[in-house]
Amino acid sequence: MSITRRKFLGLTGAATLVATCSPNALTGQTLPNERPDYAPSPDLKKLHALTRQRTSMLGYPINMNYPPPAFFDWRQKLDAAGLNKFSFNSVGDPFKHSHFFFNTHDFERELIERFGAIYGFTHKQVWGFLTNSGTDSNMHGIYIGRTLLKSRTGIMPKIYFTREAHYSIQILRNLMNLEWVVVNTQADGCMDVNDLEQKLKANPDHPALVVATIGTTFKGAVDPVDDIQSKLKGRDSYLHLDAALFGGYLPHTPFADEVLHTQAPDQSARYHSIAVSCHKFFGFPSPAGLFITTQSIFDEFEAQFGKIHDPEYILQTPGTITCSRDAVKPAEFHFFSSESDFSRQAIDAQNMMDNANFLLNEMKTHYAHLEPTRANNLSTIIYFKKPADRLINRYTLATIGLKQNDQSVPYAHVVVMPHVGKTILSRFLEDLT
Repeated sequence: MSITRRKFLGLTGAATLVATCSPNALTGQTLPNERPDYAPSPDLKKLHALTRQRTSMLGYPINMNYPPPAFFDWRQKLDAAGLNKFSFNSVGDPFKHSHFFFNTHDFERELIERFGAIYGFTHKQVWGFLTNSGTDSNMHGIYIGRTLLKSRTGIMPKIYFTREAHYSIQILRNLMNLEWVVVNTQADGCMDVNDLEQKLKANPDHPALVVATIGTTFKGAVDPVDDIQSKLKGRDSYLHLDAALFGGYLPHTPFADEVLHTQAPDQSARYHSIAVSCHKFFGFPSPAGLFITTQSIFDEFEAQFGKIHDPEYILQTPGTITCSRDAVKPAEFHFFSSESDFSRQAIDAQNMMDNANFLLNEMKTHYAHLEPTRANNLSTIIYFKKPADRLINRYTLATIGLKQNDQSVPYAHVVVMPHVGKTILSRFLEDLT
């Protein structure tokens, strides 16, 4: 006796499986004719109200200014060209030919070359890409450093950074299973190079992966790059710079040398890679980051990366931990690498420095009891003893406990960003009363 398909499905129970694959079966009933109300939520009104509060946000390093009108004109041009109307994907190495040509690698290469020049990288010898965030940029710096040091020595490196570094470094250390050597800090919060030297001597058999912070999260301290590099001479090492905030504006100030890749007279490299956030100083409307290194470092890394990654599918070794990558952000952020916007950034940087001086002087004059402090002249961060909670909430101030005489004393800080002008600072000073 032959078995029909219906009989087979009934015998095997497959009929139930097929039936439950339909949307109707999943609900056990026919789909209702009425649909939920998807009219705009009242929360959109709250969202709109936030635009009126943005200028009073003083506690975190985010530029709350609208980008200039030219940026939105650029967005419209990209939209008219078809970008963001269907799926683009910047998968792979932006400095290589891509088999998947629906990407914005041309924009990405050019903005990396332009920012590479700002940071003193040699023309046409720079490599990098636009990342998802500053943390993503740090992840690539640490991963490349770990990979190179392990391949050169056969020994897993230890990672050196201070407790003043951004908390993402602690997360990434744990993610990559690296042993953390905690380096002490000076009074201003910067890395103590003498302690670094002692910690390096205590771990002679391990290569050193060092993360230096150019603008620590709370105090705004700057780790001394050249002094750190001097302690690493003669040792297998990799130095990555986390310059999330300061790396954006320092090139437009008299302190540009702090983030330059090379130094005179021999043009030797001061560090191996750098991470800079796009949504902080620049005011890019969503999180993104720059990761920049040299082509020679990337080539060495790629040789090792290719051993753990089969390049057949996309016809190249991508060079990035992330596979599919946002193609809209590089095209949009390309605007911030233009000469016209560099000029705007220079003005913003000067205003930030001036307004930080203003806030510090006013607080020292009228609120000395709060012990206002600026870690260094490069910083636009002023920290002080924590004021009343109503001010913490009104101005979205970040707070943290700082050790004083073996006790934790609550402090707050103001990060002077391009949107923080004298008007809002004067209002804040009045509220301190």
